[in-house]
Amino acid sequence: MGIRYYAYAFDSDQTRKALADPLTVIGSDPLADACGLEPGFTQGVTDFRQSLPERDLLYLDKAWPYLQWLTAPRSSGAAARAAYRMFEGQVTYADDGFTWRPWVRALPPHDVALIARDLETINGHDIKAGLSGAQSSGQLLDSELAYATAFLYKARAFVHAVASDRRGFAYMIG
Repeated sequence: MGIRYYAYAFDSDQTRKALADPLTVIGSDPLADACGLEPGFTQGVTDFRQSLPERDLLYLDKAWPYLQWLTAPRSSGAAARAAYRMFEGQVTYADDGFTWRPWVRALPPHDVALIARDLETINGHDIKAGLSGAQSSGQLLDSELAYATAFLYKARAFVHAVASDRRGFAYMIG
């Protein structure tokens, strides 16, 4: 199945609870939420429309490492972009790499506003230049660039809406 990225928006009055335990605002079955299936599904039929409105759930599939790379510090000692806060993190592997524990974080409304402003400044040139070193070969396929760009714009729309409503969000990489 692979490691994926999910973000759930929460209202500002839930900030303290979300910061203390981000899993309190993350759905019990994020993949089911993202794919429009019942939580705990083992088989089913879906039209792949999210169970939650797009203003409440962001699903970045497996594009998050590209967006992490795009917003990360460019060199040791350099500062990360403000948007990096929403993509930062890695799973913790266990059982000799056969299982993992997800990375979770909650971002309060004031951080979301900073992230939204930063995401608005990233343009097509920045994406291509920023992702040029994302692959070990140094070559990013056009299809990978298009994939990452589409999900960046989806992330931008989600964060803009969350910031406009003065909400926060919790995310999980796992």
